[in-house]
Amino acid sequence: MPRVSLRYGAEAAWQDRLAFVVNMMRESSQATDPNALIKAYSEKIREVSAFEAFIAISRRGLQEPQVMITRNSNTGIDTDPWVNRDSLPLLESGILSELIYAGEARIIDDLCVPESDPAYPYIGQYRSAIVTPVFDGGVALNMNLVLSSQPDGFDPEHFPEQVWTTNLFGRATSTLVLQRQLKAAYEKLDKELQTVARIQRSLLPDKLPGIPSLDLAAYYETSARAGGDYYDVFNLGDGRWGIFMADVCGHGTPAAVLMAITHSLAHAFHFRAGHPDAAAIEHHCPARFMTYLNANLEARYAGPNGTFVTAFFGIFNERTRLLTYANAGHPPPRVKRCSDGTTFVLDNIDESNASPSKPNDLPLGIMAETHYNAATAQLEPGDQVVIYTDGITEARGQGNQLFGTERLDKSIENCGIDAGGLISTIMADVETFTDNEPADDDRTILVGKVR
Repeated sequence: MPRVSLRYGAEAAWQDRLAFVVNMMRESSQATDPNALIKAYSEKIREVSAFEAFIAISRRGLQEPQVMITRNSNTGIDTDPWVNRDSLPLLESGILSELIYAGEARIIDDLCVPESDPAYPYIGQYRSAIVTPVFDGGVALNMNLVLSSQPDGFDPEHFPEQVWTTNLFGRATSTLVLQRQLKAAYEKLDKELQTVARIQRSLLPDKLPGIPSLDLAAYYETSARAGGDYYDVFNLGDGRWGIFMADVCGHGTPAAVLMAITHSLAHAFHFRAGHPDAAAIEHHCPARFMTYLNANLEARYAGPNGTFVTAFFGIFNERTRLLTYANAGHPPPRVKRCSDGTTFVLDNIDESNASPSKPNDLPLGIMAETHYNAATAQLEPGDQVVIYTDGITEARGQGNQLFGTERLDKSIENCGIDAGGLISTIMADVETFTDNEPADDDRTILVGKVR
């Protein structure tokens, strides 16, 4: 009986062999499932070599001398070994174990498997074999055996190429396995991030309160599933309302965690301040609030992790329309005064004495001993106050230009619309400027229109 050529059986013209290889490589490049790739490869090899059986074994994740049969053309073992691993035959010793742990490419011309060998039911009827190790990390973790019932049944002429091509397909299969694992891991992580995002959004106000002299509206958009922006409105009693916005350095889950901590600290402070036994809220409460947040964030959370939080906090008196505020490194809010058409910023300059109190104090969580200052601004009916995070002004358009404060000021020029209309205008301008590209930073706006 003539020997079986490993690649093409009878001698074939090089053009035919090339066409076959190109077609096989093209088909394999389109595969997305590793199990399907192995099946297709086995079928292609069978087309050009008249071998009688094919068996694949693996030692991946096993201890010597264990070996697992992952594929057997005779018994129909062609299940996906990465999904249904527990259903595959596991051998504790024998010739298959010896072959795979030796990790050598070889032709066995006189194969003789005793009935006592655990591998006998699978390969005992065959008399010769081609043994091809498949290397991963320099170790033969997998191995293929091509079998013939005749001794001396294989022509070694193309054996080196067989080892080479089999390992190429092995690497392609490993890549598909990794892709599938990465996809599964990503989907799991994405579900977790969706949960984080839902929890995070639950920390924001369900709806903004109705304040007689202040129309409020908000916009919140994260650049990832979860983000580090935060806004809130606190009812401080006696017609006073705390308006808070913060921006955690960074994006994604780490920023969301620190955002949640900031939320908890903020609510703990105002719960304590509003307790009947606590002292009444003083004129400079925004400064005390910032100092409290900074000390706690620096000591336990932000400081040890090298991150920080910018924040703006103001107390609005609904009767006098006086806004008392403090700033911790946050972009100063913009105010459009519709009564005279001017625009100014809340930059920690106290209107009562026109003296600066250190504009843009340090962000929270950097220096433990930072003490924050407060300033006041007398707002009047028609004023449009825009509190925002830097994701708005740092949105990038063509030529890497920033949206900037000048464009923001132009977006709030219309004095004939309410707070919600102002936000719609701002965001429409931002999206036009960025050509509707996804946000690369969290974007948050809180607009108050004084009535």
